[in-house]
This record gives sequence, C-alpha cells and structure tokens, in this order.
Amino acid sequence: MDFGDIMKVETTGASQKTSKWDNLGYSGVKASHTMAQTDADRMEKYRSKINKVGGSCGIDPALIAAIISRESRAGNALTNGWGDKRNGWGLMQVDVNPKGGGHTAQGAWDSEEHLTQATGILVNFIKRICNKFPGWTPEQQLKGGIAAYNMGDKNVLTVENVDGGSTGGDYSNDVVARAQWYKTNKGF
Repeated sequence: MDFGDIMKVETTGASQKTSKWDNLGYSGVKASHTMAQTDADRMEKYRSKINKVGGSCGIDPALIAAIISRESRAGNALTNGWGDKRNGWGLMQVDVNPKGGGHTAQGAWDSEEHLTQATGILVNFIKRICNKFPGWTPEQQLKGGIAAYNMGDKNVLTVENVDGGSTGGDYSNDVVARAQWYKTNKGF
C-alpha cells in the first residue's frame, strides 16, 4: 500500500519545547535535522533491520529511523530497553501502559521483532487516519498517522493542527523533518 511520499509531506519541524531537550537555541526543521544528525552514528547499527522491516511493512525506512530518533534517540535514552517511566518499550517506544496503547512488548528492545511490531502499529494508525479522513491527500494522511502513533487516532482532528495534543506539540512535524534528513543525508 502506498502511504504517500515522506519527502512531499509539509513540515514545520521541532517546536521550541522539543529542541530544548537538546539545549538547542533554535527550533523548526533545522532543529529536527540537528537532532537526527546527533543520532545518526547510533542509527547505523540498526540500518539493516530498519530496511528489512520497512520493506516488509511498506513503510519508508527513513520514517522508521526518524521515529527511532524521536522516541529513543537511537536507543541512547533507554534504560534496559525501557523509556517513558517504563511505559514505552524499545527503539520505537511501543506503549505498554494499560491506560495508553496497552500493547504487550514483543522481542528484545532493539530487535527486528520489536521494529516489526512498532511499524505494524504505525501502519494501523495510518490506515485509521486514511479511513477517518478520506479527503486528505496521501501525504496529509501519512502525517496524521504519524501523529496518531504518538497520541492515538481519536486525537487527530484537523490537518491544520495535526499535532495538537501530541508530545511537544510537534510530534509528526518533527518526525517528518527527521525522516527527510535521514532519507536525504543517510540514504535510508
């Protein structure tokens, strides 16, 4: 299934709140690119798994890398595979909180099995957004699906404010900008 072209998705990049996590004195696409670049060396050890999972799930590997960068800083922000006060598991931070996503963690935190599970969750959210907003372009639906990966599809309400309520108020915008950086600069 074609989920749109990540390179054609409009993005404003990281918010000031998100860029402050890296002590950046600026926000926007430049901040997202800086954070993606910070994680780039660590990301390389997952390249073959990312490419394999992206191919099998029909998701651009650059998008998987971008979510890994945003969610776990390519594993650097995890403690024994856990993040978000033990509510998130693995590189892509599968939500295991019963009051949140309620998923059961699959595989080791950095395994192909984990990436397949998390990417499957992403695909499911993209499909939900496609059904919820059939009039949106494929790129808008893709962006909405990315936002839903963070905050659930019921919270995606408009294309103009797709990130309203997402972590940092910028989740999909930041992830898209990081994905564009990984695709352009690292060939994911």
